[in-house]
Amino acid sequence: MSIPDRLDEIPPSGIRRLFELAGRHKGVISLGIGEPDFDTPSHIKEYAKEALDLGMSHYTPNNGLKILRDAISVKLLKDNRIQADPDKNIMVTAGGNQAFLLSLSTFLREGEEVLIPSPCFVTHSAAVRLVGGKAVEVGTYIGRGFRVAPEDLRKAMTRKTRCIIINSPNNPTGSVLRRKDLEEIAEIAAERNLRVISDEVYEKVIYDGEEHVSLASLNGMSERVVTINSFSKTYAMTGWRLGYAVADESTIAKMTKLQMYLDACPMSFGQYAVAKALGDPRSKVSIEAMRSEYESRRNYVYGRLRNMDGMEVSKPGGAFYIFPRVKGRGDVTLSEKLLLEAKVAAVPGSTFGKYGVNHLRLCYATAMKYLEEAMDRMEKFMGKIP
Repeated sequence: MSIPDRLDEIPPSGIRRLFELAGRHKGVISLGIGEPDFDTPSHIKEYAKEALDLGMSHYTPNNGLKILRDAISVKLLKDNRIQADPDKNIMVTAGGNQAFLLSLSTFLREGEEVLIPSPCFVTHSAAVRLVGGKAVEVGTYIGRGFRVAPEDLRKAMTRKTRCIIINSPNNPTGSVLRRKDLEEIAEIAAERNLRVISDEVYEKVIYDGEEHVSLASLNGMSERVVTINSFSKTYAMTGWRLGYAVADESTIAKMTKLQMYLDACPMSFGQYAVAKALGDPRSKVSIEAMRSEYESRRNYVYGRLRNMDGMEVSKPGGAFYIFPRVKGRGDVTLSEKLLLEAKVAAVPGSTFGKYGVNHLRLCYATAMKYLEEAMDRMEKFMGKIP
């Protein structure tokens, strides 16, 4: 199948569709787009200006600026217990999304299967299909906090299974995989000689003393795992489009080759700004301020939803999403009525795969006053539905 055929097969993002629909109506409170409502910290913007004053407006190496790869290497060892050579095991990408397509392109062949715990982020399955693979959804459920059960991964495997994609903290559910979960996934990958792509974009947005564990830090996993991360959520830099991938030398070399022909390199002055920010203590303060505010909002929204008619909800351990199950009601129709009648935008759970049906994804990365109004509107709306 050709790329045009695959593109025709893949539906547009339901998140973007909702965003555009919400923009046509006045007074809508959007809980749809997953984007921090904070501005990029001022010291990072100052570093970007400094880079421009230094004339850093030209191409960088295809795998990213050396100073940024060095800084990422230090960060990985300190925060994630991952040893990564900045010249062999790290590349900078144009956001996290690009890294999925780049990494899958290095090993996944036509018709091979990738297991994806579902509900899942829309890019994961789309990237698999774009490179010719088959995305196999493995269900996760509200009663288990949306953490994938290892036995369900085993049941879903066939002789064509080549890879598992995990995402913790998770978008759209907010679930966090525990160390034991990851150890069992590592055991499965080793037994079946599988690659694992670990999406860790929300690693710093975590609550209640939960521990973020990088799969690549577990014994024997560094050569199997592609760790993908981004600065979009951690530093509120969604528009800067900067992320990175960590993998074995061969995989990074192939990804870098593809990037060379795809977009040459990520933005130069942004790379410099992030490199400086990674070593600046002010960054840690900014991250904690955002995380703490998200936690307060999470607590509020969870408390309101769990007492709302027709809602069943699991308390998320990370990210800035909550994924309630709507009892006996279709998510697409409900989402549209919620938008038109209550002026609250929420993404239908089916956008995130077949196991998201009859759920809604609510993003609480918005100011508390808007969350309070949104919950009031939702409570009134849900109370009127038979």
